[in-house]
Amino acid sequence: MEIWCVEDDASIRDIEVYTLNSTGFEAKGFPDGAAFRNDLAKGKPDLIILDIMLPGEDGVELLKYLKDNHETCMIPVIMATAKGMEYDKIQSLDLGADDYLVKPFGMMEMVSRVKAVLRRCQPAEVRRLLKTGGLVVNLDEHTVAIDNERIQLTLKEFELLRLLLSHPGMAFTRDQIFNDIWGVDYFSETRTVDMHIRTLRSKLGDYGKVIETVRGIGYRLEVRA
Repeated sequence: MEIWCVEDDASIRDIEVYTLNSTGFEAKGFPDGAAFRNDLAKGKPDLIILDIMLPGEDGVELLKYLKDNHETCMIPVIMATAKGMEYDKIQSLDLGADDYLVKPFGMMEMVSRVKAVLRRCQPAEVRRLLKTGGLVVNLDEHTVAIDNERIQLTLKEFELLRLLLSHPGMAFTRDQIFNDIWGVDYFSETRTVDMHIRTLRSKLGDYGKVIETVRGIGYRLEVRA
């Protein structure tokens, strides 16, 4: 597994790369977005640790670029945020980040979160399809198609659709959805779940209507014949 660390502080970047290399990963470090983008054009990592405070293009802008690009939108991203910057965490999760680390963080915490995100994002093969009408989710290929036309979802949107379609008719609270998809403590913030539901509905077109809002609870998906 190859991990890329984008961090402008050389001392932090060096110890991140050293720790990851010492714990069975292949790690590379980048001081800024320009160097990161240059290597991204040549190859793709399995996971990215991305600092928010970077010179030039900041981490939030890089995250948005990654999630808007069909070639990189499925790469898991862990954001490194400053202590007390709650807005940074919320904004990063809204844009599709998979987890976050609050500075200063321990190297073993970093490794633990990297392993946890990789486990969530690369599940064992489940040889089956999830369907409702012409909407088909292929869990093996990690693809979604509507009436035989593929659509592009981010990793979090895919996992959200998988969760709802795996339990048709079951109402999930926002807490349950957040903990299942993001795997981090829910902190009384509904906006992240609601925003992802809204963008998922939009991408599903007419099939977005099968995701129903359950007043006072959360969301559920009703299957079509």
